[in-house]
Amino acid sequence: MTESPLTYSRSPGEDQVSLSELALVFLKLGTIAFGGPAAHIAMMEDEFVRKRRWITEADFLDRMAAASLIPGPSSTEVGIFVGRSLRGWRGLIVAGCGFTIPAAVLVSLIAAAYVHLGSLPQAEGVLRAIKPAVIAVILQALWKLGKTAAKTWALAGVGIASAVLNFAGVSPLLVLAFAGVSSGIAEWWRKNERHPGALGGVGLTRMFAPVSATALAVAAVAPFRLGRLFLSFLKIGSVVFGSGYVLLAFLRTEFVDHLHWLTEKQLIDAVAVGQLTPGPVFTTATFIGYLVGRLPGALVATVGIFLPGFVFVAISGPVIPKIRRSPAAGAVLDGVVVGSLALIAVVAWQLGKASIRDWLTVSVLVVSTMVLLRFKVNSAWLILGAGMVGWIAAS
Repeated sequence: MTESPLTYSRSPGEDQVSLSELALVFLKLGTIAFGGPAAHIAMMEDEFVRKRRWITEADFLDRMAAASLIPGPSSTEVGIFVGRSLRGWRGLIVAGCGFTIPAAVLVSLIAAAYVHLGSLPQAEGVLRAIKPAVIAVILQALWKLGKTAAKTWALAGVGIASAVLNFAGVSPLLVLAFAGVSSGIAEWWRKNERHPGALGGVGLTRMFAPVSATALAVAAVAPFRLGRLFLSFLKIGSVVFGSGYVLLAFLRTEFVDHLHWLTEKQLIDAVAVGQLTPGPVFTTATFIGYLVGRLPGALVATVGIFLPGFVFVAISGPVIPKIRRSPAAGAVLDGVVVGSLALIAVVAWQLGKASIRDWLTVSVLVVSTMVLLRFKVNSAWLILGAGMVGWIAAS
């Protein structure tokens, strides 16, 4: 395997991208990024790599792989990684807050309506057309990123095997572990007599070190409700890997079974709002916080679940260049990259299977794909256009 083409065109602290511009871009993404983590990552790739050229494809892939290896909302963490690489710790905060605040505000408004009306406001027509457009955006990103990530036949094979494992029901974390180890072994085999210790000493384990410490820190029960709410979400944000379904399991255990603050119906509605609104799926926490504590509860829950992601990115960010300087460790990261893309491909298939069901959704998918490939429009306009089509069709 040849040396990774990764280049770092900017170092933290350089003023090539202003904080105000960074904030505006992430606020926009947080407002229109429908479709869950896979779609969010696709839209970020379109915005930062293709349109603005703020970051290289290889650099973006490394950030995506690193976000897959730490707990928390993966797409939000990719954005935080990008912000950190462009403007240091200020960019880290601006990117993370810019992406989460619009969704948190929208979810709070929906939660207020939910409390008043007793049910969710319906937007089925709009969402029906948005989903196939989101799939088209994901497919375009997979095509572009896949060509960069699958640099060898061995990596392409690891990606295919990872997708098969995930289809078979293997958890995302185990799939990523398989991909990284397989790629590392392939690199060791290619080098033949490379010392096996080459995979160590680069600080990979430091990326996971904060998890157990944070979990221990939130073990104590706070004597007041808002404090307990904050600690519950801080704990969940520190340990949750995987999809919204994994988050659902943690939320049920904590708030339905243990604390008895929510009913099953309220929990399902909360998860639905998190998945159907733009921005991070973890804004499910905002909805739950509003239900149990109104606006203060929404704020406390949102901060609690997203705070670990900021901390993990700040700690693990400096490790990535060190990994890239070691060929063997870089090979492991290459494997995690293709494994991450395989997981996104599986999500795209599952989303398509559930949402491409009639002439409207098929038409939106075909037209969206053609528009993206032929005219290379910004994905944000495509999503908004699909929403308008859905609104008109439902009228």
